[in-house]
Amino acid sequence: MNTVTFLSPVQAQLQLVEARLHAQGDDRHPDLHAAFEQILAAGGKRIRPSLALLVGDMLGAPEDKLVTLSAAVELLHTATLVHDDLIDGALLRRGMPTLNARWSPAATVLTGDFLFARAAKLAAETDHIQLMNSFAETLAVIVNGELTQMFSSRGVINRENYYNRIYAKTASLFEMTSRSSALLSPADKATIELMKKFGYETGIAFQIVDDILDFTGEQATMGKPIGYDLMNGLVTLPAIYYAEANPKDEDIKSLADGGWGNRDHMARLVESIRKTDAVEKAMMEAHQHVELALKTLAGFEPSLEREALENLAKFIVDRNI
Repeated sequence: MNTVTFLSPVQAQLQLVEARLHAQGDDRHPDLHAAFEQILAAGGKRIRPSLALLVGDMLGAPEDKLVTLSAAVELLHTATLVHDDLIDGALLRRGMPTLNARWSPAATVLTGDFLFARAAKLAAETDHIQLMNSFAETLAVIVNGELTQMFSSRGVINRENYYNRIYAKTASLFEMTSRSSALLSPADKATIELMKKFGYETGIAFQIVDDILDFTGEQATMGKPIGYDLMNGLVTLPAIYYAEANPKDEDIKSLADGGWGNRDHMARLVESIRKTDAVEKAMMEAHQHVELALKTLAGFEPSLEREALENLAKFIVDRNI
């Protein structure tokens, strides 16, 4: 699916968001400014800002506040990526060198901190206390999720654990984004809850697809080995489906005792998973979440924004790295 189908209604507003983003690095240390521009140049499809703008436009939120929120959300997301790439040792993202591929760990951490600070400032500029509280809480959820993943999730084959992890990692930000846009509008509580659910379901689907791409993507593009998560003890949905169907597999059984440390065994397990229908089943589950997201839009009047939100949700399960 062509991304234009959901970007078109907000293309002009996205240019305003880009301007707000680049302005955040003005009048800073030259090296920081250069790093900031490098990070923004990596781009991406700006899915989260598009989500914010489309929800807000559909519900009648003021454009200036939507642009500010969209820039805040994208900076928050970008900051988490900077720190994630450092933690993971990733040298490429979207086919481009990561910041930590060029800078020291200390400089990379400080750049991420700067992005967090500018994101918080932008969120405050919406002058909406409930939104600011939600923004801060979401950052706490993301960081707590990373720590939980680091210390308590290695080798765990458990759906509840998995869904808690991907909520913290991804869905919480989607959820906050769509809910915050609704908060800026004259929408009632029921509508705000519907938009919150839309963000949650699309965010869950997004991360499931990311986890599928960890088994099916190209290493040269992703910047890390295929099956990287599993090789670091993180059991994602395709591996869970495989484990449920093959509980006696010795490589699966070894995970509980730290078996992910054996690279040869994990490479073999990755290939075993790729040869079964585990990836297909995981993708079906992602589609189910997209269908739940689409149901939240059913009661809204037809509009370009509603159609674009539907296309955005569908794009999530059609995309490629």
